[in-house]
Amino acid sequence: MVDTRVVITGMGAITPLGETPEKFWSHLLAGKSGIGPMTLCDPTGYPCRIAGEVKSFDPAQYVGTREARRMARFSQLAVAAALTGVEAAHLDMAKEDPYRVGVILGNGNGGFPELEDNCRILAEKGGMRMSPYFFPMVLPNMAAANVGHFVGAKGYNSTCSTACAASNQAMGEALLAIRRGMADVVLAGGTEAGISQLGLAGFAVMRALSTNNEDPERASRPFDAGRDGFVPSEGSVILIMESLDHALRREATILAELVGFGCTSDAGHLVQPEESGDSAAKAMKLALADAGVAEGEVDYINAHGTSTPLNDAIETLAIKQRFGELAYHIPISSTKSMIGHSLGAAGALEAAACVKSITDGMIHPTINYQVPDPLCDLDYVPNKARKKSVRVVLSNAFGFGGQNACLVFRKFEE
Repeated sequence: MVDTRVVITGMGAITPLGETPEKFWSHLLAGKSGIGPMTLCDPTGYPCRIAGEVKSFDPAQYVGTREARRMARFSQLAVAAALTGVEAAHLDMAKEDPYRVGVILGNGNGGFPELEDNCRILAEKGGMRMSPYFFPMVLPNMAAANVGHFVGAKGYNSTCSTACAASNQAMGEALLAIRRGMADVVLAGGTEAGISQLGLAGFAVMRALSTNNEDPERASRPFDAGRDGFVPSEGSVILIMESLDHALRREATILAELVGFGCTSDAGHLVQPEESGDSAAKAMKLALADAGVAEGEVDYINAHGTSTPLNDAIETLAIKQRFGELAYHIPISSTKSMIGHSLGAAGALEAAACVKSITDGMIHPTINYQVPDPLCDLDYVPNKARKKSVRVVLSNAFGFGGQNACLVFRKFEE
């Protein structure tokens, strides 16, 4: 039902800039970079040797050592984000019908490092030495399955695996599921932990990664003329999304409202965005129309902003197509400038920033913006956070395969 309003009542965040939404947000506002030398795998011999890693993460703190060993890292991150998100939302699962609580997550790769490890065992020691938990570790749906298990959510459970658009699509699907009456509460967002030689090699041979290894904190440079590729990253953010009626009944604190979702496909090149920007612009249009929001009401755009030459120029073009002259007056920033590109989790990490922009009246900067690019000529909030009343936010996510997913968040008003 389209008239069912969907609100956000809590968030959990495990990121390269902290393991709470508050720490993550304070570091974003300060323009702090979470990118450094890669430690999760040996990058020797590869052109990119830097990453945005969750350095201090200890899954045993959240689920215990035994359970942690049975999960791939992308599931561990998601479970940690989910448990802390449920706690932040003061959601008492003992008082909920578990079949009315769902989980919808996005991720692009599943358990890439664990896949690589077991393939190495297969090649060196034989298949019967592989982990008996191989499949429960690596399958992309296992993060959502594990979240359901640890939270006790027995309702609608699904996984979106649409590359870098995955978690935006997951949150959009959660919006639709609650509107349709399929759930009262959905834990929605994304998770990714693909830093491995397998992932590194795949992107390196495509020449998609930054090679600025000597200055990792300045390597991710969205919209800057000197950008040379994205920096791989990891993390998880999960939002607690509820129907407004359900949130009001339990007297929950409401952080923001998710009001619009638009999704399109380029139906073109496998890895490059459509040159015209039409499909990305259409996804923005659909999201705004779903939200009932006019272009002039948008106060801030959280860009996909990957720091790759093509993406940033074409996203800029698509924004100008959708907003016309208004595009030059809307603040735009890229969260990836500080944490790198967490692929299928990126939209979820950026959703946390969108919600905090609304609650705090601040817009985080795009750091490392030094040299203007004639093809990227909008207001990217360069290098310094900006105080601004934010009522409506558009968040963009575009993935390999031409997958486009855009969300509209709005300040909650009764």
